[in-house]
Amino acid sequence: MTTGSDSAAFWEQHYAALDDQWGMKPNAVFADLVTTFAPTPGTALDLGCGHGDVIWLATRGWDVTAVDVSPTALQRVATGARAGGVSNRVHPARHDLAHDFPEGRFDLVNASYFHTPLDIPRTKVLRRAAAAVTPGGLLIIVEHASIAPWSWQTGNDVHFPHPDEILASLELDDSWTPERCHAPQRTATGPAGQRATVTDNVLTLRRTS
Repeated sequence: MTTGSDSAAFWEQHYAALDDQWGMKPNAVFADLVTTFAPTPGTALDLGCGHGDVIWLATRGWDVTAVDVSPTALQRVATGARAGGVSNRVHPARHDLAHDFPEGRFDLVNASYFHTPLDIPRTKVLRRAAAAVTPGGLLIIVEHASIAPWSWQTGNDVHFPHPDEILASLELDDSWTPERCHAPQRTATGPAGQRATVTDNVLTLRRTS
């Protein structure tokens, strides 16, 4: 595992600056997708886990490997899991996904808002995420398709790919079936309570064999 990278420094500073309760609730888009397409709990891998989705999954019976490069993020996940009585189902694991990837295969792999201002091989990581899904399992990718007022990208000219472009970049074979592949809008809340309408790219992909 690589430590001391630019990613580690950036994300550690990011989480250390946030209130420790920010992001402890599950993302509504992700929660709806899991409830709809994966109602039966199993094993899950959450990449760039941040805070809330992991604990929400564990309270629903999932056994979750929570991956982040930030020790602060992982510490908050562990603390939240203990407080929720689900620490036996939450397994924090520090990885710099630009350099290494957790072992194993999982019924659910989540790569929600896996964005960074740093240069990383993002498509390669998402392909490895797909390879980690068991037959019958689900890959969920939710990502920004617009710039929220509180984003570090505010003021930049950013190209957001269409969901079909993201799907094509994964180079999946015919053992996969898209359950969702679209770009809906929603109302989001920022770290300081700001409200804004944002667009997400949402891909929910089933590995059928």
